Amino acid sequence: MGPLRALQAGRSHVGSGLGALWIGGWKVSGRLRVAYLLTQDSGGPVDVTVRLARALAESGEAEVRVFGPVPRRGAEALGGHHEVVEVGDKADVRAGRRARAVVREWRPDVVHAQDRRAGLVGAGLRFRHKVVQTYHGVPDDVGEQWFRGVRGAEGPSAYTRTVLAADAVVARAVHRTVVPAQAMGRFLSGRLKVPAARLAHIDNCVEPAHVQPPVGVVRRLVFVGLLVRRKGLATLLTALALPGVMPVDATLTVVGDGPERAKAEELARALGGRVEFLGFRADVPDLLRHHDALVLPSALEQQPLVVAEAMAAGKPVVATDTGGVADMLGPGAALAAPGDVDGLAARLRALFEEPHPDRIGAELAERARDRFAPDVCARRHLDLYRRMLGGEGDGVGGVGG
Repeated sequence: MGPLRALQAGRSHVGSGLGALWIGGWKVSGRLRVAYLLTQDSGGPVDVTVRLARALAESGEAEVRVFGPVPRRGAEALGGHHEVVEVGDKADVRAGRRARAVVREWRPDVVHAQDRRAGLVGAGLRFRHKVVQTYHGVPDDVGEQWFRGVRGAEGPSAYTRTVLAADAVVARAVHRTVVPAQAMGRFLSGRLKVPAARLAHIDNCVEPAHVQPPVGVVRRLVFVGLLVRRKGLATLLTALALPGVMPVDATLTVVGDGPERAKAEELARALGGRVEFLGFRADVPDLLRHHDALVLPSALEQQPLVVAEAMAAGKPVVATDTGGVADMLGPGAALAAPGDVDGLAARLRALFEEPHPDRIGAELAERARDRFAPDVCARRHLDLYRRMLGGEGDGVGGVGG
């Protein structure tokens, strides 16, 4: 039965309050309905989802609802666009079924899963809805060399290989997998053999910030992240303790918590009280504004939000050359190899001696506005959703490069 005959037969209905026209079960006009699915209450995927959902809702081009736990940061920004759904364990089949039932009842056009467990849940909706997932990162014991496909590099544990195999299955099951960094797209297509046509590169988004480049030379460093081995805090503290690296009037603030904290506090004693540990904080953007520069010495990253947040605030960044960090910071970035204490020390020494860090900060802020603003992110996601619903390719640049 064609659309006209279906309409004449009375098989159409108008979505409540949306002006949406449905014919034979298919939406042919009206705003998109986008369901974001989360199973976490904190972390990068949650922060990105909150910002993206709000930007899409404010655009007036989509009706948005976030299904998941109450976010620990930014929940108020969702307003009436949030419905509590709990899936506490990936093995909890009943919770997954309940989550899918709640999402289906809302009748979205697109379901976008924003963390690994949500991807497993969302894959079960693929027969009734267009399903997208964002692949934010690999397990902690994946090394940079193996991630990049270096021949002979040591691989991860058997358990992690099982997790990655499951990730590959999910990526083949859903209609698209969004990767914030091109490097992750190459990993998924090269290492996990996910068809490139099912991948789309879209940058993460961060809140616009008051641009506040450092005044004078850099003296107040800040590190933000989980205190786990992979984040490289021990490498940073060791580099700062080398002779001639950290000026006597310089300080480091450590924002975050985790199992490596005791070891980090022990290493920090060599710096004579110039390191402050704040633990977990929800006001990271505000903390960034009150420091001169960010240091991120991670062993492996994809497209770290804190780097984009520091850029948006006009802060210079010293980081390791991992994942998409070099692409984020652009030409002339102050990068060291992961785990290279001497290389990181050299970049830090240069940062402390830089006479015009404000110029670097201003350039990074402009770069952040162009790439990581929520409205830019929302437009690119809308383009992806519409092309998917229209049966076309993703239209957002693929994963080459």
